Amino acid sequence: MNYAFDYLMIPMQLIIVFFTLYYFVIAFFGMWRRPEDKILTPKKTFAVIVAAHNEEKVISQLIENLHVLKYPQELYDIFVVADNCTDSTAQLARNAGAIVHERFSLNQRGKGYAMEWMFSKLFKLKRKYDAVVVFDADNLVHPNFLLEMNNRLCKGEKVIQGYLDAKNPHDTWIAGTFAISFWLVNHIWHLAKYNLGLSSVLGGTGMCISTDILEKFGWGATCLTEDMEFTMKVLLIGIRTTWAHDAIVYDEKPLTFKQSWKQRKRWAQGHFDIAERYIPKMLSEGFKRRDIRILDGVLHLLQPHFLILSTTFVILSYVYYITPFYTNILYEVLPVEVWTLIAIGQYVFPLIVLAKTKANCKSWYYVIFYPLFVYIWIPITFFCFLNRHEREWSHTEHTRSLTYHDVLVPESEEFPKENFVGKQAIK
Repeated sequence: MNYAFDYLMIPMQLIIVFFTLYYFVIAFFGMWRRPEDKILTPKKTFAVIVAAHNEEKVISQLIENLHVLKYPQELYDIFVVADNCTDSTAQLARNAGAIVHERFSLNQRGKGYAMEWMFSKLFKLKRKYDAVVVFDADNLVHPNFLLEMNNRLCKGEKVIQGYLDAKNPHDTWIAGTFAISFWLVNHIWHLAKYNLGLSSVLGGTGMCISTDILEKFGWGATCLTEDMEFTMKVLLIGIRTTWAHDAIVYDEKPLTFKQSWKQRKRWAQGHFDIAERYIPKMLSEGFKRRDIRILDGVLHLLQPHFLILSTTFVILSYVYYITPFYTNILYEVLPVEVWTLIAIGQYVFPLIVLAKTKANCKSWYYVIFYPLFVYIWIPITFFCFLNRHEREWSHTEHTRSLTYHDVLVPESEEFPKENFVGKQAIK
């Protein structure tokens, strides 16, 4: 009777071994950068698109920042799509010198729909752009961002994600642990996969997409995590998302537990939704093409399922004391020393990344709370699996009204406010 328990536990253990080893090995490839000869001559034209819903507290600061990027102003235009706004977002964006399009639709709410609508308008303009760059209204942007994306586009890359940094990593422990998680993912996931030739995943902001890709295949991503949906859509046809480590965007991190929960809930529900719709197609296409990049994308979509499975295994393991299972593959396949190394690595990788990024001492303090941030994903993931078919958009309110002078300390000296010259809006 006791051996019957093995039929449940053995497959779970095999999956845990595979996922753990796979991502642990990948993480090592994010510990260094490949040497790169950059193309520093501006060539590509950009439509810089800002998606905004009731963002009057932060929109002006971003537009001001975008006007002073280290890139010829005649090679990019700034567009703001004011989506279902009931405040002064649109007027403030116009006053700051952006080209503003207002959209109102109560039936199709969310960033994905707003971008679909904005892209259709963009392609009807007389002026054609080589690529679109998308930011959220709460962002601030490194002066070299477009120069870095120009470099990638000139080298033939088509779908590119920039480095996702934090503009308020020291506000609260919630914002601090959020920032640490993004820094960690930037290195042990995005950079690592780029070094290995695998595909990253778009992060919703700081992303660059060649317009020929958008015009040929369309956007078509309107779920709760439209960025991930578009990533998988183009990966299916063989276009991987690449990583621009020096194209930095500073994102506002949630300040409170409630904000954090709502944001991660939306991400998890969108993740389950995309997994359900794309995994069958990607498995078929991946094996048919023998394309490891597509199959790696499947593994990414399975991550929340793996979290549920591994948590369930831990819970069932406690049943061992009542009804033992006899085949412990975890220690038969891998010696205890390897598991010890992996366990230690989970705490060492964040420390290495903090050292590499020269993090503030307050961030080192927030490392104490980082395991709590990680474990909170467990109830969120279980809850979202049960509610994975809900598609109600949840807006995160942004209140940290910082300027690029506040965040980009070294660069701000190169762009004093008195030298700021706004671009004129083009009808």
